[in-house]
Amino acid sequence: MAEPSAKTDSVVDNPSAPMRDRMTAYIKSLQLQIVSALESLDQEAPFLHDSWTRTQGGFGTSCVLAKGTILEKAGVNISVVHGTLPPPAVAQMRVNHQELPQPQDVGKGLPFFAAGLSLVIHPRNPKAPTVHANYRYFEVTKPKPTTEGETASTDEPDEIVSWWFGGGADLTPSYLYEEDCVHFHTTLRDACNSIFPSSADLSAVSLHPPFKKWCDEYFHITHRGECRGIGGIFFDDLTTAPHPRLSETANASKPSTAEEIFKFIRACGDAFVPSYLPILSRRMNEPHTDENRRWQLIRRGRYVEFNLVYDRGTKFGLHTPGARIESILMSLPETARWEYMSDMGAEGTEEGTLMEVLKNPKDWV
Repeated sequence: MAEPSAKTDSVVDNPSAPMRDRMTAYIKSLQLQIVSALESLDQEAPFLHDSWTRTQGGFGTSCVLAKGTILEKAGVNISVVHGTLPPPAVAQMRVNHQELPQPQDVGKGLPFFAAGLSLVIHPRNPKAPTVHANYRYFEVTKPKPTTEGETASTDEPDEIVSWWFGGGADLTPSYLYEEDCVHFHTTLRDACNSIFPSSADLSAVSLHPPFKKWCDEYFHITHRGECRGIGGIFFDDLTTAPHPRLSETANASKPSTAEEIFKFIRACGDAFVPSYLPILSRRMNEPHTDENRRWQLIRRGRYVEFNLVYDRGTKFGLHTPGARIESILMSLPETARWEYMSDMGAEGTEEGTLMEVLKNPKDWV
């Protein structure tokens, strides 16, 4: 696996470079780091690198591993796409971004740009947890105004009307090991807190508690009355404006400039390998039974239910013209199971211990 180049790092660290270029360079670098770390554990099954282009504008690289010794299925994808948001999409986005123009004022639509990394890892061993992470940047622009008879310059970038970051990471075990949950959440908490000076009152300004709560709420399977996993962090629409999910104190101290939020995104993205690889290394060779495997497949069925019924990213992708369906559905496990009135998960069993936490999320740090 190739290492990130010095040129890539120079773009990421260059505050004068457009944010779309910096985010693109960062997710390319992060993809290489994560794939390399996973291949160091599952050396007999290297990732397939599938580069693609989008007819409507953009490109991406899907790094996928199937039928590995340690990983049953894994995907680490990046996409960098651009196109036009139709008026209905503009209307939907105005709910959280009032700076966008009214849909009736945008003609056929507004140009958009989106860059993101998304990954899902499904290990083979039932004692090793599934993990998901996603970090993204979205930008809406409009052409620079011109006077009558003037032709717009192709060298001039479009005016940015609105921008925001989103992302998060969450852990989905089939069997509960408290030390794994504590490690995962501690690493994410420390990443969230790393953007603040040592003198800061973290109990008041930390982004970890509200984003952990948001994660528990977002990854809730409503029709089952349970969470998909034991959570992590989740956030969206992070931009200059105060965020409705943050307290007044947290909003006063939160990263607010594009530079500050990009630093936060990088801290969270860089935390993925140290948050998950030690857990995978610890659990990938745990002894397990056929009943453990049966329960793992039942829990993966729940994973499928959430992704296809509730996940906004999956639904957005499936309804986007020119979307790459293989990449969108990469998150689904290779095998899953549905049992009618399953007898597994009862109170007092290992499986029941997990179910208690999924029905009643807890604070791990």
